[in-house]
Amino acid sequence: MGVDIRHYQDRKDIYLRLLVKLTNYTFTQIVLKMLFMSCTNRPPLSLSRMIQKMKLPRRENKTAMVVGTITDDVRIQEVPKLKVPGTPHSHTKPYVPSMGRKFQRARGRRDSQGYKN
Repeated sequence: MGVDIRHYQDRKDIYLRLLVKLTNYTFTQIVLKMLFMSCTNRPPLSLSRMIQKMKLPRRENKTAMVVGTITDDVRIQEVPKLKVPGTPHSHTKPYVPSMGRKFQRARGRRDSQGYKN
C-alpha cells in the first residue's frame, strides 16, 4: 500500500542545503526536522498565541522559529514588534484535490470557464 516506499527529499533551497551541512549542532537539527515535517504535522499558530509565547521572560529580542502558518487574529488591536523569519500568510489559493467535473475549477476572467467578472 505504499508504506514501504522511501521518499527522497530533493530540495533546491540553498538555505536548506546549508542547514543540512550544519546539522552537527542541536539547534539546526531541530530546525531541519521541523522543515521536513508534513503539512498535517505543521499546525497553524494564531498571532495571539505567538505574542503570548514571545512575552515570556528572556524572549524580548529573540527570533521565533515557526514552520506552520501564522493566522491573523482579529481580536488583537496592536501587534508588538516580532521577529519571525519567512512567515507564511494564510491568504493563499485553496488546495484543489483533483481534476474533473466534480471539483473546483478556475473561474473568473477567462472566456472558456463559464463567465467573466
